[in-house]
Amino acid sequence: MENPPRKMALIASKGTLDMAYPPLILATTAAALGYEVRIFFTFYGLQLLRKDLGHIRISPLANPAMPMPVPMPVMVSALPGMEAMATMMMKQKIKKHGVASLEELRDLCLEADVKLIACQMTIDLFEFDKSEFIAGIDYGGAATFLEFAGQADITLFI
Repeated sequence: MENPPRKMALIASKGTLDMAYPPLILATTAAALGYEVRIFFTFYGLQLLRKDLGHIRISPLANPAMPMPVPMPVMVSALPGMEAMATMMMKQKIKKHGVASLEELRDLCLEADVKLIACQMTIDLFEFDKSEFIAGIDYGGAATFLEFAGQADITLFI
């Protein structure tokens, strides 16, 4: 008798560049290892399911672990243009090291049958239109996700 697949449940709650990678990388890796994987995208994490990810940024402000070429005081990090510069630098580093883009990782999730679940309450709260989101995702609430998470071998909040 064959064992049922292990399960991984992830909650993606943040929509910044640095917080977008962990759930997608963990999901694609777990799927490649044979896990049944579901990611519940809620609040700002819902941004990662939008068709256009050009608005996804990283902030150097209040991000003390962010490696910068030169140490930056908090006041400098808050200056206009610093977020755009930090985002550009991070995207260059990602490309230079051959790390997949967010769009590529999202596509890999869909190809690997990772269920991407958009939080319906968040869609309603922020008045999003479903046409703003990529095809192939599911819509549901916390109860939908918790049913799966309650049976998961691994559950992570990111």
